[in-house]
This record gives sequence, C-alpha cells and structure tokens, in this order.
Amino acid sequence: MHRSLKLLAFALSTTLSLACSSKSAAPASADTGADTAPAPARVIPAGTTKYEQPGPAPVGHAMFTITDAARSRTLTVEAWYPAVESARAAATAGTPMEELVPAGADRDALKGLLAKASPSCVRARTSSAADVDPAGSGKLPFVVFSHCHDCMRFSMFSIAERLASHGIVVIAPDHAGNTLFDSLRGTSVAIDDTFLETRVGDVKKVLDVVLDDASIEVPAKLKARFDASKVGVFGHSYGSATTGRVLAEDPRPKAGFGIAAPWETIPFKTKMADVHVPAAFLLATEDNSISIIGNAVLRDNFQHSNPPLWLVEVADAGHWSFSDICGLTDAVMPGCGTAVRMTDTSEMVTYVDNASARGVAASYVTAFFAGELLGDASGLAWASAANYGDALTVQTRK
Repeated sequence: MHRSLKLLAFALSTTLSLACSSKSAAPASADTGADTAPAPARVIPAGTTKYEQPGPAPVGHAMFTITDAARSRTLTVEAWYPAVESARAAATAGTPMEELVPAGADRDALKGLLAKASPSCVRARTSSAADVDPAGSGKLPFVVFSHCHDCMRFSMFSIAERLASHGIVVIAPDHAGNTLFDSLRGTSVAIDDTFLETRVGDVKKVLDVVLDDASIEVPAKLKARFDASKVGVFGHSYGSATTGRVLAEDPRPKAGFGIAAPWETIPFKTKMADVHVPAAFLLATEDNSISIIGNAVLRDNFQHSNPPLWLVEVADAGHWSFSDICGLTDAVMPGCGTAVRMTDTSEMVTYVDNASARGVAASYVTAFFAGELLGDASGLAWASAANYGDALTVQTRK
C-alpha cells in the first residue's frame, strides 16, 4: 500500500462505515451551529451535447431473478435497455419507483418513504417503460451496476436510463442481504471485505448468466443480446468499492467507473495495481460521509493507479447527491438540502441541486462508457473536459 494510503487508511475505515450507516447521518436540516447561512443551491444547466441529453432510443426496463445455487443466493435483477420506438409514449409516462419492487410489504414500505421524502431530492418516477421490446436484434454493449450499502438495484436509474438511451444496457442486481429493505428489517450485513467478496460474486454471477446465450433466467426478449467484448461495471459508495474489486479480479469488464468512494482502502484488500483497464472516478467535494480523508484516499487512488484514468470532482455535492434515492431516509440524506460545509466547518452548504447532480453524473458516465465500449472518441474527449465551468473539475492520466 502507498505511504499516503497507510497514513490515511485507519481513519478511512471509520469514515466509509459512516457513509453507509443509517445511524451516522443526521438529516440535512439539523441545527449545526454554523453561523453562516448557506447560499442557494447551485443549478447546473443540462447542456446541449449528446451526452448531456437522453439518446435517440426510448428506454425499457425488465426485472428477472438469478439463482446462484453454489453460493445459496437469489438475486433480483433489473435491466435497462434501448427499446423499440413504439414504446416511447410508455417510457415518457414512466414507472413509479415503488413499482420497481414486487407487490407486498417491501413495496408498501418504499411507497411510505417516498410519500415523506422531498421531491426536490428524490426522483420518484422513471422515464422508462416496463417489459417492452428491445430495439434491434444484434448484440449490445452493457455495464453491470453495483448499488450502495443498504440501497437498491435502481438507486441510480437516472444514470441507467441515460446509458440505455444511448445504446448501452445496464444490468443491476440487488445485493441480497444488503438492501434498503434488509436495513428496514434490521438484518443488513456489516461493511467488510468478506461481504465485499460476496458482492463481487454477485456481479460475476450476473456476467455468467447474461453472457450465456442459452440462459433460462434472462428474459426471452433479452436473451443472447449481450456483447461479451463490450462489458463495463460501475457502482456507488460500497458499489464503487465493489467495482474496483471486480476490475481487479475479473478480465471480462473492459472499463469501470466508481462514484463517491475509493477502491484501494481499509477495510478492503483491493489493490489499484491489479486494475489494468480504463477507469474513472466521480468525487463529491462536500462528501461528509466519507469525509475529507475519504476524498483524499480517492484522489490518491487516482494518482497512483494504472492509466488511463479520469477524476471528476463536483463542487457542493454530497455523498448521495448523484443518487435517485437521495433524501429517502436519514441514512441517505447527505447530498439533500443543507449541512455544515465539510471543507470549511464555519460555513453551511446547500448541496448542488439534485437533478443537476444526477444529470452531471449521467453525462460523464455515459460519455466515458461510450468512449470505452462503443469506440466513440468524442465521448472520451468530452469526459476529459470540465464541461460545466466552475461547477466541477476534471483531471486525466493517460
């Protein structure tokens, strides 16, 4: 491990746990004692390039189940994909978030949380249609998404929809035992390297199944549609850590993107030196969940890894600013509303407008994977630029 990582690792082992703990995050409206009133939320215009806008295809989504008998795990999986043009009206109408969960107690719980959440933070309705036919008939590039601790497979459906509209399928498993509903029941797992390997096993099993053209678990409309030569992986928080380990262990993904957490850090055994594919990171400058220390380690991962690499830092963003479930519970509140400014505790910060943060994340993730999986040189050029002025910075190592 790098000397700087050694100096920071002990503290980060605590801060990463805080980032994912429902007991650690106070609501954004809590009295902090800071004297300075926060500025209005920064709103970042969407821009006009193709990456900053939905692509030409309407988007469909479909749920299916994967059984991993060898590990005694059953995974609920969601796919977002480019759909036939006749699905456009249904995709525009969208699907309420709670309907992404099968009918029953979990759906009722999610519906109750959504009713209490701020609509300025949570995005409660998709822009995709359920179970419609996919576009075309050929093989499609795809990425696997790994969600944050105690989250869900659809925690970042905005990014999934942007990718799918540009022709890149997203396959997202629920990491069973580590979802929002496990947390609500008080049965969620701890954050450690053992369960990180379980999550990595989930991603590998998803790859095994969707790349098997004869799989009986993939919906018939999507069977044999996945291109083994154009595979990526991305994730948020604990899912970012999962992404890094997958890239270090599995040769099938050709690129990866981590959001709001480093890959090489205690308590995980991942080594950045073992990652040999293009990688990108998205960092929230006011991420008081993983803290200044966590962000320092993330920057260190970027500086001491195998290029090519990208690092995008978004000003006034919090840990869950980029997520569609930001503000759904107290645990995922950082990034919604106001808080003490992490980089200057004498000030308050109003986090960047959530729709803006999701748009920025979707744009950079899409441009990066368009470049790495579709061979779109303009995507990599766009991802290498600070396209929103002082709202963010971009560094590259090539």
